[in-house]
Amino acid sequence: MRIGYDRGLHRDQHPEAQRDALTAAGCDRSSWIRLRASWPARPELDKALLSANRTGDQLVITKLDRLGRSLAHLIELSATLQARGVDLVVLDQGIDTTTALRRMFFHILGAIAEFEHALMSHHGRPGRCAGPRPHRRAKAQTWA
Repeated sequence: MRIGYDRGLHRDQHPEAQRDALTAAGCDRSSWIRLRASWPARPELDKALLSANRTGDQLVITKLDRLGRSLAHLIELSATLQARGVDLVVLDQGIDTTTALRRMFFHILGAIAEFEHALMSHHGRPGRCAGPRPHRRAKAQTWA
């Protein structure tokens, strides 16, 4: 079964293009919700993920940025789908995880996300080490 999902921003005036693309892609069911990107709850995405629960099902979206909040979130969703045997199809970017080569693409993205996280935590470490330590008493200064 092909399950379509698309999230529209509150300023999108014409969601028909996304709906038409999902219909043209042969989606059996599709969910569309208009919300702000900062909203934490995405009930329609939860419904789509619950519907896509059998091996061979496909979750179809129009754009990759409509699915996840960040690269790490996209990788997490992709891993969840892969564990269920559900493929991810992104119409505008030509991504389709039904093949081994395209699944490798997501593994590469995962490696990049891990590398980015490691860099960010490494760059914050010197500041934490050099900062004041309130639990230690300052050393006495000697003046010459």
